[in-house]
Amino acid sequence: MTPYTLSPAVAAAQQNATPIVALESTIITHGMPYPQNLEVARQIEADVRAGGGEPATMAVIGGTLHIGLTDAQLEALSRARNVAKLSRADMAACMASGGTGATTVAATMIAARLAGIAVFATGGIGGVHRGAEASFDISADLMELAQTRVTVVAAGAKAILDIPKTLEVLETQGVPVIAYGQDDMPAFWSRSAGMKAPLRMDSAAAIAAAHAARAALNIPGGQLVANPIPAGDEIDRATLAPIIARATQDATTHGISGKGVTPYLLQRIFELTEGRSLTANIALVRNNARLATEIAAHLGKLASDA
Repeated sequence: MTPYTLSPAVAAAQQNATPIVALESTIITHGMPYPQNLEVARQIEADVRAGGGEPATMAVIGGTLHIGLTDAQLEALSRARNVAKLSRADMAACMASGGTGATTVAATMIAARLAGIAVFATGGIGGVHRGAEASFDISADLMELAQTRVTVVAAGAKAILDIPKTLEVLETQGVPVIAYGQDDMPAFWSRSAGMKAPLRMDSAAAIAAAHAARAALNIPGGQLVANPIPAGDEIDRATLAPIIARATQDATTHGISGKGVTPYLLQRIFELTEGRSLTANIALVRNNARLATEIAAHLGKLASDA
């Protein structure tokens, strides 16, 4: 039994060797309210198509894993309530129970691998939370990057996280972290986390070649491409630092923990920045979708030349 279904557009893209870019769905269900979530989802898909690719937004609907959504499905998901937030641990359970769930980074990577999609664009990955030495709160995204061969294009790890510890875990797990076009590690809303990235590449072609070389060497796991937010859209690190500190303290005060931490912090930072964080978030996701499409196109060329 095939554990997923392809949308008609994704099925046609596979037949025609059109570059395909995986997209997550938690940005739709947990990232912003309707109708803005639908508008942004359509914008991101349009960015992929404008680059000559086909978007494959992932979601579990009525127990079925969908690789790519029709516009009607996208709209229905944007209006849905009580949608589960799926990662590696609960994805199969949601499917088995006939549930509906939106895919996180880890779940989207699993879905992409199943369907033979090599490139995935997202906003920022999860990572090691601040205070993890006491809470042990580390995202499953990091372990997924270590074992699932998908190149993930993100604006780095979310700035609410402990970025140095996140990089340490990725290094231990053998995950390449590649800054695109700069030496500094990006930090989601900011172009620099104040530290050097482990690796740097300046072209989509080079990133695609690295993905192919890892496959040829039979090295498991993916690559993290840290694509800095466009300069005109960033919120600089100095401005964000006290805002993130206040939001983190508020979360502690209100006893927020586990899966609730990230959405709480993002909402609180949205309030404290008077909406600037969401505007920046949309800009960086669209920027990542464009780069991911270029990488997917170069991977397609490598495959056709082989």
